[in-house]
Amino acid sequence: MLAKVLSGAVLGIDAYLVEVEVDIAQGLPTFTTVGLPETAVKESKERVKSAISNSGYVFPADKITVNLAPADIKKEGTGFDLPMALGILSATGLIPQEALSNYLILGELSLDGRVKPVKGSLPMAIAARDNGYAGIIVPHGNRREAAVIKDIPVYPVRNLFQAVDFIRGVRPIEPEQIDLGSIFNIDVPVTTDYSEVIGQGHVKRAMEIAAAGGHNLLMIGPPGSGKTMLARRLPTILPPLSFKEALETTKVFSVVGMLASGQALICQRPFRTPHHTISDAGLIGGGHIPRPGEASLAHNGVLFLDELPEFRKAVIEALRQPMEDRRVTIARAASTITYPSSFMLVAAMNPCPCGHFSDPKKECLCTYQKIHKYRSKISGPLLDRIDIHVEVPALSYGELLSDQKAEPSAAIRKRVMAARAVQNERFQHENFFCNAQMGNRQIRQYCKIDQASMVLLESAVNKLGLSARAYNRVLKIARTIADLAGEKNFTPDHVSEAIQYRALDRRKQPGMTL
Repeated sequence: MLAKVLSGAVLGIDAYLVEVEVDIAQGLPTFTTVGLPETAVKESKERVKSAISNSGYVFPADKITVNLAPADIKKEGTGFDLPMALGILSATGLIPQEALSNYLILGELSLDGRVKPVKGSLPMAIAARDNGYAGIIVPHGNRREAAVIKDIPVYPVRNLFQAVDFIRGVRPIEPEQIDLGSIFNIDVPVTTDYSEVIGQGHVKRAMEIAAAGGHNLLMIGPPGSGKTMLARRLPTILPPLSFKEALETTKVFSVVGMLASGQALICQRPFRTPHHTISDAGLIGGGHIPRPGEASLAHNGVLFLDELPEFRKAVIEALRQPMEDRRVTIARAASTITYPSSFMLVAAMNPCPCGHFSDPKKECLCTYQKIHKYRSKISGPLLDRIDIHVEVPALSYGELLSDQKAEPSAAIRKRVMAARAVQNERFQHENFFCNAQMGNRQIRQYCKIDQASMVLLESAVNKLGLSARAYNRVLKIARTIADLAGEKNFTPDHVSEAIQYRALDRRKQPGMTL
């Protein structure tokens, strides 16, 4: 007897359809899986056999062959357990074949027949909808994640027995329904706020500009000056995720299996803080079985690299392509996988190995050679891709004792959202949403400058040694500053403020500080 069950697998962050073909023939009792299964798929035969027997069904003592088509793509994960079990029961005549053909099915089986959550339910629900299936059968733990996709019924099952009864029409299952509006309107407790940060007004201004335009930012300052504290509060002033952004971000977390049980969507912008010992595969993505790295998990959010020079040089240099292209491409002999990685890079570093260079109160003990070696860990091409460089000085005793109330995050966020609204209107026909993502064509179109600003920029290029990429970065920052001010055109004030945020582009001359 031959039975066919429709399932799916993930390649990158998108799903493709897999046809699970089950053939039961007379012969010695064997269970063979073909179609390039990896280890977890090969081991499914033991889980399937036990789940069928422990659910009260008869496991056939015949020759069983399972083919996963297309057979030229390697199959990974445990989501084929439930389709295999249902295919075997259909091949033995328990389940009608025509009923199986209406659904896309996925789920991992435990030995007692329970259906456990799997990775990638969200992209598989999208694939089921796009291919016109009557519904998708998912584990109960993945029900809300899959139900985000409208126009396709999502049927959650807790065990094999429930799945069999539903397909046979014995016991109906109510499709999972969720209210997307209520998900986005959930109030998340605010545990951090810029009102808690003493002083550092110019750094907060730089972070406001970075948030408003989606710009990358580097903070340079001595230990204890508040760099990490400032960075961790950046998400409190970022605009909320749109549904399209939330869906893209959730797909990345779904294929990695990082969604909490019962979670439907990632509704807050990610804030990822990898340790400096991370590998290039951990940061960018890859590995023996390719998976997204921190750069993709920070998609539509913030990637914070604390103590930037402590990261291995090869690791941080690998960020150059994702920062430019907003995606990561992992090439293997058999296939090429692309992950999205449109993130804001926020980095922090000390000005020297001891951290006290340019600190008026503490003496720096580092030699010029040590300082040069420390800073050279960050290459010029990488610095060119970081829009804003800002110094974070140590606080004075008077500032620490000050009882002056700092501006709260809510007030800053209001200005950021107003600037983003201007950019959304400006780029409504483009494939991006903020100034930092403008290409050369958009810069020429939206960053026109007057004669006074042109003279100022010419002086900056000649005296500070700005590269062509840094020059474009200055124009983008000036565009964001003008948006925050509610002005359509640049002024020399906007350009001069933008130039001061390129601190590390200054030519290194004797006696110069950062």
